[in-house]
Amino acid sequence: MKIGVIADDLTGANATGVRLAKQGFKTATFVRNASLTGIEKYDAVCIDTDSRYSPREIAEARVRQAVNYFKQWNVEVVCKRIDSTVRGNIGIEIDTVLRELGDHSVAVVVPSFPDSGRMTTGGYLLVDGVPVQETDVAKDPLIPVHQSFIPALIQQQSIHSVALIGLDAVLHGAECIAQRLREEIQHGNRIIVIDAVNDEHIETIAFAMTKIKDKIIVPVDPGPLTAYYARLYFHQQLHADKILMVIGSVTSLTGRQLHYLLAKTNANPVYVNPEKLASFSNSWNEEVERATAVSLERLETENILIVTTHHPANSLINLKALSAIEQVSEDALAKRITDGLAVIGRKIIENSKHPICGCFTSGGDVTASLCAVGRANGIEIEDEVLPLTSFGYFSGGYLNGLPVVTKGGMVGDQRSIYKSLRFLQMKINSQRRGKHVNTN
Repeated sequence: MKIGVIADDLTGANATGVRLAKQGFKTATFVRNASLTGIEKYDAVCIDTDSRYSPREIAEARVRQAVNYFKQWNVEVVCKRIDSTVRGNIGIEIDTVLRELGDHSVAVVVPSFPDSGRMTTGGYLLVDGVPVQETDVAKDPLIPVHQSFIPALIQQQSIHSVALIGLDAVLHGAECIAQRLREEIQHGNRIIVIDAVNDEHIETIAFAMTKIKDKIIVPVDPGPLTAYYARLYFHQQLHADKILMVIGSVTSLTGRQLHYLLAKTNANPVYVNPEKLASFSNSWNEEVERATAVSLERLETENILIVTTHHPANSLINLKALSAIEQVSEDALAKRITDGLAVIGRKIIENSKHPICGCFTSGGDVTASLCAVGRANGIEIEDEVLPLTSFGYFSGGYLNGLPVVTKGGMVGDQRSIYKSLRFLQMKINSQRRGKHVNTN
């Protein structure tokens, strides 16, 4: 897959390039008029047109030249990088990209850059909560910004009508956004601005964009939308990897994280009965075999296989009462549960007709049990995903070399497991292409 980014200054080109590199794409920035020798070794190329303060004719010519470079390079996704405070020839340059890509192209504009305090709501760009026209960019000596309503700002320079999809649609999710995009496109709008106040919104917008199959979609933004869209578009081109997620923690936080994960992935978990695992009787073996069989069958249709004891309808089991029945300690029964999950995980990895490309575990006891039953010496740590959440590779035993993300059961916010999954997918894709990714 090849990605081309047209930026109106070098700093912006590099900023977007960094985000693409973090998604696993080998990326380079080329300054204006530089030789593009060796361009074929990159997945993503950012071209600085140095056109932010250029006269209209010069900006058009430089953007047109950049698009033509990308056409010769057979780029699949063309992106337009804009200033995070919307300075420059934004409407003019968007028009030029659309004209060069043809009548089936549509620009989706998301000016938000939450990490830098930029967010868009009601079509208005706010910088640290202040309308952009009330910030210092209003005093820019060359191109002062006197308009915070982005559709109107773009319309001042563009020949196309500019539509707005508000935060209400974004909050309803990707399907709603995609439907609104289709409606605006059907009405003849080729530039569509969309609200977003956080990165989750931007990722949802990017996912909605991938659902528009009959148009050339051009992400227009300061960087986050381009990075999310490139990754999601790339994932669509691949045969999806099979990933095993073993979640053993029973905390309410884990429940919220699991609920968020399911909402984002539409995965169909395999629920394991912890009461049957909290035993030294035949129920342990029976439940392990049942859950393994269900999991192997589900892998025929599921790419993200979640195996968990955390069923939303179940109450916590009474280990004290069970320990009296089994005549063993509560700790011994708790370990039987984690060992059962680990054995199910190992059996899935060993017996699946579809190779398991990566693993996620939640709960330190589950991770330790999986190492034990997989006869791994440990985990070779490579990176931090989130605080108390690590990425590495199993070392030794049956799981040797398998990528894994491990997370404590009591850490993170509701998005933590989902973020860990996305991190793991990115690392697997990077590994497949033989590239090292620095995610710091």
